Amino acid sequence: MLSSHELDTLLGLLKESNKSFENIAQSFYRSFPKADQFKAGCVICMLLQDQMLTQTQRLVGFYLLYDIYRNETLPTTPFVPIVLETVEQTRDAVERKFLLQFLTSPPKELPKQSVRDFLAHHDPADVPTIPDLDAFRRMHQEGSPQVSASASMGIRPIVRDTSDEARWVQPPGAEDSEDGGSDANALELTPDELTLLSFEPAWCRPAPPMLEASVDEVHWLNVPHILCEPMWDYTMCADTTLGSEVRELIAKAVKAPLPTTQQQIIFSGLEHDAKLVYHCGLTPRKLPDLVENNPSIAIEVLLKLMSSSQITGYFQVLVNMEMSLHSMEVVNRLTTAVDLPTEFVHLYISNCISSCENIKDKYMQNRLVRLVCVFLQSLIRNKIINVQDLFIEVQAFCIEFSRIREAASLFRLLKTLEHQQP
Repeated sequence: MLSSHELDTLLGLLKESNKSFENIAQSFYRSFPKADQFKAGCVICMLLQDQMLTQTQRLVGFYLLYDIYRNETLPTTPFVPIVLETVEQTRDAVERKFLLQFLTSPPKELPKQSVRDFLAHHDPADVPTIPDLDAFRRMHQEGSPQVSASASMGIRPIVRDTSDEARWVQPPGAEDSEDGGSDANALELTPDELTLLSFEPAWCRPAPPMLEASVDEVHWLNVPHILCEPMWDYTMCADTTLGSEVRELIAKAVKAPLPTTQQQIIFSGLEHDAKLVYHCGLTPRKLPDLVENNPSIAIEVLLKLMSSSQITGYFQVLVNMEMSLHSMEVVNRLTTAVDLPTEFVHLYISNCISSCENIKDKYMQNRLVRLVCVFLQSLIRNKIINVQDLFIEVQAFCIEFSRIREAASLFRLLKTLEHQQP
């Protein structure tokens, strides 16, 4: 808990009987930071309980226990039990009077006094009244953390042999001497003895007796060692249904292109069970990855979802995803297979045109412009869209990229349709 140097420092502070309590406390705080003060307090408690301190050292130790938590309330002070126990059991009237001050309110002049000053001013005729200590115990127990019954029964793992107690403890009231227990060596004390670990009783937990089996119960057979290796059937309880296989393949399709054989398994599963599309594991967030890796599977799934209320979320993701050949392929196939909402098609075309205008790489820009132009010509010739709804926007797009052959061809198609209007 404390090192040898820290233990010697603490014992040296306890021996300062000529200094005021206030100065001793200040030296204690300089030697032990806030994080180590509780451990030092626990060591003081052990020294007090093992009767290893002289009268003056005990008074200094009790004052330090009080001063460490003087700003805390009684229920949150961890060293209250040892104070109450000492008040009840001690035969030293000076020590009892000294401790009773901490349970009420210490005199203002006490911090300025030294241990010797306190002993000199003690009046043996002044017998203090002992308050109701049980009330203090109840207050402390209500505010302190609860400890399990088994843990509270533990004892210190090292117990001192008290057969020759006079060898290290001076009688009460004896003067401190140079070799009277001022350091750990004089006390034959090692830091290993001062620990918070406790030796707890080992609880015997015998195995419950075997109950006699009734006539309708299955008897347990102790299999001989030669036959004890079981032969497991790992296919038991495994989900081998078509739905499970489709879910696994969809999860793979989102990450990488699938071979044709696996794509056919997905198509067959969706065709066999129309509701499987709602449980295949595909969400709108995964749709862009599916479109880029397996556009044909994305088309089939979206066609199955057309009649559901979830299709709007998939349309929104499809419109806002990055324009590519595969996304155009998916939209083009959907437009030829079902009647898509007009606003969705118009918004997708607007996003395609905007993507072509904002791209900086000339090579990629020319490639995307060609794809968009071919895509628009397909929609116009198949009468998927009414060109008059987007005439101005598409015409401006063709003029901006008139250097590209496909854009010029689309522009001529627009003019031809314009002349054909009545």
